[in-house]
Amino acid sequence: MKKLINDPKAVVDESVEGFGIAHADLVTVHPDPLFITRKDAPVQGKVGLVSGGGSGHEPLHAGFVGRGMLDAAVPGAVFTSPTPDQIIPATTAVDGGAGVLHIVKNYTGDVLNFETAAEMAEAEGVTVRSVLVNDDVAVEDSLYTAGRRGVGGTVLVERIAGAAAERGDDLDGVTAVAQRVIDNVRSMGVALAACTVPHAGVPSFELTDEEIEIGIGIHGEPGRHRIAMENADGITQRLLDPILADLKLTSGDRTIVMVNGMGGTPASELYIMFRKVAQLFDGLGVSIERSLVGNYITALEMQGASLTVLRADDEMLGLWDSPVHTAALRWGA
Repeated sequence: MKKLINDPKAVVDESVEGFGIAHADLVTVHPDPLFITRKDAPVQGKVGLVSGGGSGHEPLHAGFVGRGMLDAAVPGAVFTSPTPDQIIPATTAVDGGAGVLHIVKNYTGDVLNFETAAEMAEAEGVTVRSVLVNDDVAVEDSLYTAGRRGVGGTVLVERIAGAAAERGDDLDGVTAVAQRVIDNVRSMGVALAACTVPHAGVPSFELTDEEIEIGIGIHGEPGRHRIAMENADGITQRLLDPILADLKLTSGDRTIVMVNGMGGTPASELYIMFRKVAQLFDGLGVSIERSLVGNYITALEMQGASLTVLRADDEMLGLWDSPVHTAALRWGA
């Protein structure tokens, strides 16, 4: 194992410390228990947004803390859910009197720990709502979860719900916007090679040079099936077909599309995939109104990519275009 680390047990603490120094104008790092808030938290009268999960998916979640997205992010150990002891103070720290929305990816540990934290925060006088992101169409049940996993769609939920909170929507309104995004977003991923969790020291799964895993999870969980390596267009078609079948997109629909790298895939290859998505959508009469191409929710250094498609409406597009200023996403600010 070759990684730019000092101590496998200190990876998360040292990484978050470095992140806080690099973006001291945007965030505050709270070291014990560990969580990150936007610099001006709490924003009085605004709904606070909190998300989190295991580390190793950077820039998710800390990279999306700031104006127009999250008010707090709670990082667990690598690929391990954060604890209620972290989530509770993060929740109270961003409560500006309008309540707090928890954006939770559908993994068993995340769900249980955020539920516990919400109950405890409510006992401290904070009004908390929660939404569950479950956009992965690859499998219904997996190693880490019951039901569909929360993956790339989380980025779009955090952006659009964050914009609604910044606009001044109340807690019920922000929750409704977030749920509408969840109801209309789907994702699917592929792995070409595994990642290595620092404290494990060995790849999380094995693929030969001739194999790829279709439907991989963001922790290296098994997908739908393994197949022989194909070209980029063939792989893109395999990822997009189940998304289209599930969303039931029709001619005239408008979308936001994200082609996301899993950490070890060059941008040039992601743009080859986006090119194919655009060609396929053009043939279907479906428009791509906005797009992201790059690393937004990763799995350490895994080679691979995921596709995320959101069926968008006028309000979603307007919220998407509103100012955002975070370490990993910024425009209009």
